[in-house]
Amino acid sequence: QVQLAESGGGLVQAGGSLRLSCAASGGTFSNYAVGWFRQTPGKERKFVAHIRGRGHGGTTHYRDSVKGRFTISRDNAKNSVYLQMNNLESGDTAVYYCAAGTGMILSSIRTPGQYTYWGQGTQVTVSS
Repeated sequence: QVQLAESGGGLVQAGGSLRLSCAASGGTFSNYAVGWFRQTPGKERKFVAHIRGRGHGGTTHYRDSVKGRFTISRDNAKNSVYLQMNNLESGDTAVYYCAAGTGMILSSIRTPGQYTYWGQGTQVTVSS
């Protein structure tokens, strides 16, 4: 059983930066792939970024709209995954969730249902 807890959200002006953290407890975290998703009211949860587990070299993937602005990374020694968000836009406003899972094929990493464990989310608000 893995428990996830996000932190680092807040209110920031457009063009600013935030760094989200996802702290894990339980399980062998380094074996898990981790994704960041975001959700706005009334909308489906959308994929943001993904980092694969140790067995897959920790490769990363992003949705097109955040490429070049967001960076996902992990520190397995600290059981943590981070999402550095730069040059934030109003369209990035959402609740951000981290999620963990194993056994995913590359084509499925953007699908929320492929992840087993989820955090409670952290609000990111970008003012224009």
